[in-house]
Amino acid sequence: MALTLEIKVVPQSGKYEWQISKNGTLKCFLKNAPENGAANKELIKNLSKLLKVPQNDIEIIKGLIDRNKVLKIHSGISKEEFLQKIGINEQQTYLF
Repeated sequence: MALTLEIKVVPQSGKYEWQISKNGTLKCFLKNAPENGAANKELIKNLSKLLKVPQNDIEIIKGLIDRNKVLKIHSGISKEEFLQKIGINEQQTYLF
């Protein structure tokens, strides 16, 4: 079973970090610029390390050239496990 998530990326932010915005949007801040797929590669590579899954298990199914993306993670991870592994606690997710 795969997990599908909507996220907003903020490329060229100078940091790699996950947050939940005030309106409940899951945001990922990336160091790389959105040129030649560098930001997408950074997203998949770093997320793969955090989740301890192969990069092949993470797919951008929508938004390859957009800041709003839909990710599919083919590893059987739950949404709660995903949030825990990226450092978002339950108190931060009340809007998510």
